[in-house]
Amino acid sequence: MIGARSLVWLSALAALVMPALASAADPPPSATTPTEAPQRARIRYTLEGIELRGNVRTAGRVVLRYVKFRAGDLLDVDDPELELTRYRLLGTGFFAQVDLSLRKGSRRGAAVLIIEVVERNTLVVQNLWAGVAADEDTAGNARPLSAFLGVQVAETNLAGTGITLGAGVALAADQYALRTSFVDPSFVGTGWSAALTVLYNDARDFFGNRDVLFEAPLIAQREVTDYAVVAYRRFGATIGTGHDLGVSSSFALDYHLEQIDATVPVAASHMRGLSREPIDFSIRPGRSVLSTVRGTLTYDTRDAPFLTARGTLAQASVTIGIPGSDYSFQKFEATVRRWWRLPWRHVVRFDAYAGAIAGDAPFFEQFYVGDFTDLLPDRLLALAPDRRQPPNLLGTDIIEVRYGDFAAKIEGEYRIPIYTGRESVYGVDLFASAGIYSVATSRELTDPPTGYRGWSRLPVDVTGNLGLRLDTKLGGVTLAFSNVLGLVAARNGERK
Repeated sequence: MIGARSLVWLSALAALVMPALASAADPPPSATTPTEAPQRARIRYTLEGIELRGNVRTAGRVVLRYVKFRAGDLLDVDDPELELTRYRLLGTGFFAQVDLSLRKGSRRGAAVLIIEVVERNTLVVQNLWAGVAADEDTAGNARPLSAFLGVQVAETNLAGTGITLGAGVALAADQYALRTSFVDPSFVGTGWSAALTVLYNDARDFFGNRDVLFEAPLIAQREVTDYAVVAYRRFGATIGTGHDLGVSSSFALDYHLEQIDATVPVAASHMRGLSREPIDFSIRPGRSVLSTVRGTLTYDTRDAPFLTARGTLAQASVTIGIPGSDYSFQKFEATVRRWWRLPWRHVVRFDAYAGAIAGDAPFFEQFYVGDFTDLLPDRLLALAPDRRQPPNLLGTDIIEVRYGDFAAKIEGEYRIPIYTGRESVYGVDLFASAGIYSVATSRELTDPPTGYRGWSRLPVDVTGNLGLRLDTKLGGVTLAFSNVLGLVAARNGERK
């Protein structure tokens, strides 16, 4: 039953998404309108071979894996896939620069494709979190309580094989998380990838909006009186595979299995709007099992993985709880990101995201409000140590939400390159962004909290950011004003 449902959802999702992805693609460099005349003759060569230059550490077979052309192919110099191949090689993160050119072959009408690369450091810091987790009193005043710290590093081109080996650790008060990961983009020389991720979390989460009443079980932790605390442990793994559908599109399939051991308050209630209601913890007490499969379609024409100047990144995914899981749910996510380089070399980016969950997903699989606003710390390796509620700049009932079944966000960004280099720092851009987002449970849509009227019953808010993006030898770094602002003790929005 689940298998059939998975195929139906994936087929429907592909039918909806793939035409949109195709229309979002960059127009071919040689595209012309029907009225443009005369058109120049197309130049084609028989590809005699491919010559690699500059790949000192990276094996030639790893480079060629990202090149669809082979000896004997008829090569059109105006083929847009030539430029997409260059973007794809840059997108691996193995190279700081990639140039494609042709030279004459050994006979008339033949040519050799030359791929010249400049390698970059592939031992990178993928994520770095540091800050102060804050509590919030009923008046909306944030009180710093404890620090949190996290780091995720990876060797993305292990011994020049293209294999990624990574690890991560996150620490906060009364909780920590560990991750290890392995990705082989060409498993045993095939066109299929292989991936493995192992996780362990010993964590806490905090529930209740205000005036929280609860009967707490014995939890070894510092005294917490303003929130109902759930203590839980997670241990599990994800295995997956993927396959390229073309030079710019791919498909991935993952299976995830984990065991959860949760200690949940016996009874708890809080004020939701003007009414007292029981708290839904969205997790089963005691021991439970989470088992899911996830399918993902990706379309990627970006010219660079971090300081992207042009191209499109679109993804659509479906996650389904399968038999053997104590949590039966379906999760759907779709995102489109588009970049344009303006004539004066500034960059504009547009993002759109939508997600929905049907069923009883555990709270850590739900949409967390801190992941959508720049004014609160986001999760680090699935830990959410910060207890503050959304800033609520629009004065809506989004302040009643921590985790949701639905989420959406639209955001725009303007970026100004201010430095380009070739050594430790490859580029520095100044950026400013603004957006609007929504996170809601099904109840916010069908039964809004009491005390809100009109537009305030829509759980939406605005967000923004300002700072620098740096592409460095150790990875991409964002230094932003609003990330720091989110950690400063301040009064948040009004509650009812």
